[in-house]
Amino acid sequence: MGSSMIGVTNYFSRFFNSAWLTGPIFDKELRVSSRRKRNYVLRSLYLGFLSVFIAVVWISAVKYEGTDAFQRSRMSVAGKTIISTIVIFQFLATQLLAIIMLSNSISDEIYHRTLGTLMTTPINSFQVVMGKLLSKLVQLILLMGISLPLLAIVRVFGGVPWGYIISSFFITLTAVIFAGSLSLFFSISSRRSYVVIIKTGFTLGILYLFLPVAISVLVDFRYFLVGGLLAGNTYDSAALLFNPFSMMQSKTITMLSPTGIGGTTLWYFWPFHCFIMLIASSIVLGISVKIVRRVALNQACGQLDLATKIGRKLKRKKAAKSEETTDNIRRVRGRPVLWKELRAPIIKGDDARNSYIGFVIALIALFLTYLSCYVNRVLDYSQTHIGYVLLFGTIGTIFTAILSAACITSEKESSTWPILLATSMDDWDILLGKGIGVIRRILPIWFFLAFHLTLFVMIRAIHPIAIIQLLMIAVWVVVFVCGSGLYFSTLFKRTISAVVANLGFVVFLWLIIPMLLGLTAAINDDHDMVSGYLSFHPVVQSVIVVEYTSGGSKSRASVSELLYVWPINNRFGAGKTTLILFVNIVLCISAGVFLAWRAKCRFRRKIF
Repeated sequence: MGSSMIGVTNYFSRFFNSAWLTGPIFDKELRVSSRRKRNYVLRSLYLGFLSVFIAVVWISAVKYEGTDAFQRSRMSVAGKTIISTIVIFQFLATQLLAIIMLSNSISDEIYHRTLGTLMTTPINSFQVVMGKLLSKLVQLILLMGISLPLLAIVRVFGGVPWGYIISSFFITLTAVIFAGSLSLFFSISSRRSYVVIIKTGFTLGILYLFLPVAISVLVDFRYFLVGGLLAGNTYDSAALLFNPFSMMQSKTITMLSPTGIGGTTLWYFWPFHCFIMLIASSIVLGISVKIVRRVALNQACGQLDLATKIGRKLKRKKAAKSEETTDNIRRVRGRPVLWKELRAPIIKGDDARNSYIGFVIALIALFLTYLSCYVNRVLDYSQTHIGYVLLFGTIGTIFTAILSAACITSEKESSTWPILLATSMDDWDILLGKGIGVIRRILPIWFFLAFHLTLFVMIRAIHPIAIIQLLMIAVWVVVFVCGSGLYFSTLFKRTISAVVANLGFVVFLWLIIPMLLGLTAAINDDHDMVSGYLSFHPVVQSVIVVEYTSGGSKSRASVSELLYVWPINNRFGAGKTTLILFVNIVLCISAGVFLAWRAKCRFRRKIF
C-alpha cells in the first residue's frame, strides 16, 4: 500500500513538474541569457523608448491651459490615450523582438553539429523546441512586465477598464508565441538569421494582410457572384478571430469610444481568438518537433541533416544544368566580389525559386488591394496613394537595413571573412562589391514603389514630377541605410546584433528624435527646431510630395501650378521643392558614404 502511494505521488509530481516540458535546455538558455549584456541593454532601451512615447502622448493629451476642473476632466482622456499607446507599442515591439530572438534558435544547434549530440542524452526533440521557445518567451514577458506598473498607475486616471488591459496582454502574448513559433520553424532550414526574419515577416504579411484583403475583395463582389446571399459583415468579423492586429484594433477602438465597432458576438470574444492562436502555434511547434527529431537523428547517425541535403540537391541540379553547356567552368570576370554578389540569389543561402514565388504572391496581393480600392472608389484620393507610398517605403527601408547589416556578418558566421581578407583584393573592392550586391538584392522590393507610381502616372492619378521627387528620396534613403548597415555589419560578429543595431539606428533617427524634439517644442512652445528637422525626414518628405501631386486636379496641373506646404509653414513651388530634396540627397548620401568608409576602416579589426 505504501509503495503504491509513493508511486502515485511520484507520478503526479512528475506530471506537475515543468521539467518534462522544458528540460535542461530551458535552464541552460536562461543561464546564458542572464550573462549576456545585450539582454540588459535591450530592457533599458525598451523602457527608454516606452518612456519617450508616454511623455509625448502625455504632453499632447493634457493641455496645461484652462481651469483645474478642465484639467481634471482631461485626466480620463489622457489615461485612455497613454494606455492605448503603451499597449500598441508593446504589441508591435514584442512581436518584432520574438522574430529576431528566435531566428537562430535551432540553426545554431544544427550547424554547430550539437543537435545530434543532444539525441544521445535523455533530452528529446520536444524539450529542445519548447526549451528554446520558452526561454526567449521569458525574456519577452519580462519586457511586457516592465509596462504593467505604468499601466496600473495610469489607470488611476479613470476611463480604462481592467478588461482592456487583461485582453490586450493575452492578445499580445498569443501573437508573440505564434510569431516566435514561425521564426523557430524557419530557423530549422535556414542558417542565416536575416533569411529567417524575412521569411517570417513575409508569412505573417500573407496571414495578416493578404488573406484579409483577399476575403474582403471576394465579399465586395458577392452580389455579382452569388446574388447577395453572403453576409459580408459576418466574413469581415470572422477575420478578427485569425488576426491579432484586427482584434487589438477592435478592442482599442471600443475602449477609446464605447460606441465604436465592438460587439458581444463570438467574433469579438478575445479568449476564443487567443485559443485559436495557441492552436495555430501548437501546430507549427508540432511540425518543428518532428523536423528537429529527424535532423537530430540524422546527425547522431552521421547522416546529412536537412539543410545539407537541400544544399547538396541544389548543387547537383546546378551541376547537371552546367554539364549541358559546352563550358562547365564559370569564368570570373571583373571584380570577384562584385561578380559573386551580382550572381547570388536575392536571399543568399536560399533557393532563388522561393524569391520568385514570393514576388509573384506580393504582386497578386497588390492587385487585390487595387481592386478593393477601385470598388470603394478611393483610387483618386491622395490619402490612398500616401498609404501605398509609405507602405512600400517602409518595407523597402526594412529590407535595406536587414540585408546591408547581414552582408559582412554572414561572411563572419561562415568563417569565410578571414579568407576573403587574405586575398589580393583591395578593401575598396570588397566594400564596393558588398554595397552593390545589397542594392541589387533590394531592387525588387523597391520595384513596387516604382510600379505604383508609374501605373498611376499613366492613368493620370499622380503628377509625373512625383516620380522624380520620390526617386530622389528613395535613393538617399537606400544609400544612407546601406552605409549604416555596412558599418554595423563590421562592428558586430553576429547577424542578429547587426540587424537589431541598424534597425534601432533607423528608429532612433526617424522616430525617437522627432518625438523628443516634439516633446521639447511642446514644453518650450518653440516649433522651429522640430519643423526644420522634419523637413529632412523621409516620411514627411514623401507625404508632402504625394499629397500635393496626386488626386483631383493636382495630378493634371502644370508644374508651375503645383504648391507644396512644408513643416516650416512655407509654400514652395515644384522647383524649390526639388532643390530642397536635392540638397537633402547630397547631405544624406555624403553621410551614407562616410559610414561606408568607416566600415572599410574596420575591415581588418577583430577579424576572428
